[in-house]
Amino acid sequence: MAKKISMTGDIVIRRGTIKDVDTIYAALLRLGAHIGAHQEITSTADDLRRYGFGEKPAFSTLIAEVGGEFAGLCLSFPIFSTWMGRPGVYIQDLYVEDRFRGRKIGEKLLRRVARDCRRDGGAYLRLSVDTDNDGAKAFYEKLGIGWAHYEQTQKIVGEAFFAFADAVQDGETE
Repeated sequence: MAKKISMTGDIVIRRGTIKDVDTIYAALLRLGAHIGAHQEITSTADDLRRYGFGEKPAFSTLIAEVGGEFAGLCLSFPIFSTWMGRPGVYIQDLYVEDRFRGRKIGEKLLRRVARDCRRDGGAYLRLSVDTDNDGAKAFYEKLGIGWAHYEQTQKIVGEAFFAFADAVQDGETE
């Protein structure tokens, strides 16, 4: 029998801990499936443990719960703008469980990340949206998070990245 979900419970936003890694990872897999890119996810729960909760965390996570049940997450990391001379925050992943959508959980998560960033001297928030995810684009636009018309995201990954990083340049010193 399916577990009954309380849709009237209070929404609690808290910091993710190492104990949440399996839940975080499962949510990321569901996010990948939702946008039709599950095959792109090559990370493991152990990667999240190692890089998110070790000595020098590469990211932080906020967890949303409703009635004590996982409802969503926002995974982010600090960035810096040399043009503004200010720190900011990059949202890597925002996910809300289907059954909890329409309760402003995604907005609450984003606003909490922005508030934490501002508290620490930050002045901006950045994120990327999958090109086919029209629902996410409309959601962000509704919140005032607009599309940057003047830039495009570029990337290099995997073996191409390793070859690029390992190439020795003339005049380069360690």
